[in-house]
Amino acid sequence: MCSDRALETAVDVYAESSVRAAVQVSGLGKRYEIYAAPQDRLKQMVMPRLARLFGRQPKEYFREFWALRNIDLSISRGETVAIIGQNGSGKSTFLQLVCGTLFPTTGEVKRSGRVAALLELGAGFNPEFTGEENVFLSGMLYGLTEQQLKERYNSIIEFAEIGEFVSQPVKTYSSGMYVRLAFAIAAHVDAEVLVVDEALSVGDVRFTQKCMRFLREFQKTGTLLFVSHDVSAVTSLCSRAVWLDHGSIREDGPAKEVVEAYLAEQHVLDRKAQGVAVTTARKERARAQMKALDVVDPRLAQLREANTIQVYEFDPAADHAAFGAGGATIVEVTLTDEDGHPAQLLHGSDLVTLEIRVSLRAPLTNLIFGFYVKDRLGQRLFGDNTHLTYEDAIEGQSDDEFRAQFQFRMPIMPAGAYSIDAAVASGTQQEHTQQHWVHDALQFRAVDSTMRHGLVGIPMLRIKVEKERSVA
Repeated sequence: MCSDRALETAVDVYAESSVRAAVQVSGLGKRYEIYAAPQDRLKQMVMPRLARLFGRQPKEYFREFWALRNIDLSISRGETVAIIGQNGSGKSTFLQLVCGTLFPTTGEVKRSGRVAALLELGAGFNPEFTGEENVFLSGMLYGLTEQQLKERYNSIIEFAEIGEFVSQPVKTYSSGMYVRLAFAIAAHVDAEVLVVDEALSVGDVRFTQKCMRFLREFQKTGTLLFVSHDVSAVTSLCSRAVWLDHGSIREDGPAKEVVEAYLAEQHVLDRKAQGVAVTTARKERARAQMKALDVVDPRLAQLREANTIQVYEFDPAADHAAFGAGGATIVEVTLTDEDGHPAQLLHGSDLVTLEIRVSLRAPLTNLIFGFYVKDRLGQRLFGDNTHLTYEDAIEGQSDDEFRAQFQFRMPIMPAGAYSIDAAVASGTQQEHTQQHWVHDALQFRAVDSTMRHGLVGIPMLRIKVEKERSVA
């Protein structure tokens, strides 16, 4: 029997965790009843009641479909979480349950603060109303008063950039204009939790960049739930990702790791549908090595030559995270300097060569060798492959070995940890089978840098300033 003091402590801990959580989901499930024919719906309303009235076992006239089942998830205040998964995995259903536009069959959702959502296109809009009328309709649904909306109206319309169309019914809007207006409203309702479901995939580049700037600013104070098939946007925006698969949580963890596992799985499924066997290997050792690089304090090297880059050797015995059909194996990845020596210390703008050695395990045609350079979040900074250079088919037999080389000038890198993915595939640029893809095959770290903004810097050939005219 616990003491009063222990009970008080337990209550305090629970209360504190509840305050920290912006969204708390427990045992969440959503079931739909699928009827084969319209008359079955009427039968379901009447026949079970009659069966129970006569003491018989009632019969069901529908088929159960669970869009979500047994979801337990806690999202802290200020956290940015991506929800990823194939179409039909339950992502949109989960977000609608979080927003309260759907009611769960089982479990519960607890929310802290106002929730603003950008779900399916035009959700919450009356197509017969004008854009102006829908601003007030949607704003009031979010809980704003008419006076608040009048004060913010000009700012909302300015953000949306739809001009004279604001006075026209929204049924005349293009998909991009729908999103512009919906996003502008959501950006002005003082939400603590913002839910974005594929909204940024519609619209022009300039407005998408404007939305991304708003989301990055919102991240400083709010909680963001983000759904997108753009994995670069996921790894750039989100610190955490939840992978939904057939209505259940498949994986929950750091965005970079979950996205890499998801992409590997999608490649496996795609090749399986074409009769090609592909396997994945998920290991923790390579992850631990990357994390170990982050403990180096970059301030120690600030007084040295600008943009010093330390390179760590490829370890063929390491348990790298990888996937592929197994027709070829990457046996070595090296980065060499201009003289051909293995690089241990480089500088931004140095001429380097990335070499990938591959051994074939089976006869293969149309071979493609390639690489990506990624930052610590998994964002792909740059990369290339051999497809365009060698349009003539590269082919080989079992036990043949190939050496692919990519020569380039190392960009100026912001201080931090980086890695290189190496891959060999067979097929075309559009349709190919990954034979072996190694995540984080080679790792390096920029220990100091002259650049402070952007993802990579371009080595300048010349920087010059001239005074063309003087008033003196």
